[in-house]
Amino acid sequence: MSAVEARLADLGLTLPEVVPPLAAYQPAVRSGQYVYTAGQLPMVDGQLPVTGKVGAEVTAEEAKDLARTCALNALAAVKSVTGDLDLIARVVKVTGFVASAADFTGQPGVLNGASELLGEVLGDRGVHARSAVGVAVLPLDAPVEVEILVELLP
Repeated sequence: MSAVEARLADLGLTLPEVVPPLAAYQPAVRSGQYVYTAGQLPMVDGQLPVTGKVGAEVTAEEAKDLARTCALNALAAVKSVTGDLDLIARVVKVTGFVASAADFTGQPGVLNGASELLGEVLGDRGVHARSAVGVAVLPLDAPVEVEILVELLP
């Protein structure tokens, strides 16, 4: 077990299976020292635990937990192309999309779920730049989607 996966276990988490693509793309692609993940939905055992817009059917707190799940799924996608999460030198960028009710403006707070998980798991290597974007709708009516860019050790 890698040190990163041991840290996940310490947090009571396990790395899930990679979520299969919903269309014509790969869950993650390695290019040189970088791994780019596709947008990861908060799938748990192949299902979305909740659907709808944040600020309407989904609370900001629920969405923050879902963003955490997205980040965990993104780490699984990274491992699928590297074989070992200990190869992560740092998370460079997190981009998050929040399916938002028209008056919802708390997208940064929602994306803190993903950012905080990456910090808890990777420590200083999890500190990153980030964009939090409100959108009208996401695939499968998911409330949140997260993608990450990681740099690998040389």
